[in-house]
Amino acid sequence: MAIKPLINESNAILHREVKDVTQFDDSLRELILDLEDTMFDSDGVGIAAPQIGVDLKVALVDMEEDGILQLINPVITHYSEETEVDVEGCLSLPDIYGEVARSIKIELKGHDLSGRAVEMTAFDDVARAIQHEVDHLYGTLFTEKMTRAVSLEELEEMFSDDEDHIHGNA
Repeated sequence: MAIKPLINESNAILHREVKDVTQFDDSLRELILDLEDTMFDSDGVGIAAPQIGVDLKVALVDMEEDGILQLINPVITHYSEETEVDVEGCLSLPDIYGEVARSIKIELKGHDLSGRAVEMTAFDDVARAIQHEVDHLYGTLFTEKMTRAVSLEELEEMFSDDEDHIHGNA
């Protein structure tokens, strides 16, 4: 549909919980298409509605060959005790990267485009991306969970042969 401007961290919408989706209609479908266009234009692996200034619990995660995961009113109901530390970035925080510990397995519930309840389990990189996006819907930025900042120079050294390894650039 349209590429939307990204909101940066100075905008209050990124620091508070946004509203649940209550209308599952064409405007929701349009929002999802706008999010998808904006995510791909920005080379992100995920994006949340607040990042384009929309006060709704909607997010997307690019699962590559498995397609785009649509998260509508997502709630993570279980986090594995086992975590993994990896580098994350964020479309709303350009050129800021850091190490974040995330559960390697999560269970969540939410809704599909028709408003039907759905549940799923996610692992590894997909679980990390979902946690990053769900955090956006509740006003938490990855920098609040970051254990160590990573400079651009360090990032280039770490991933010079694997640009796609940076997670949560969402």
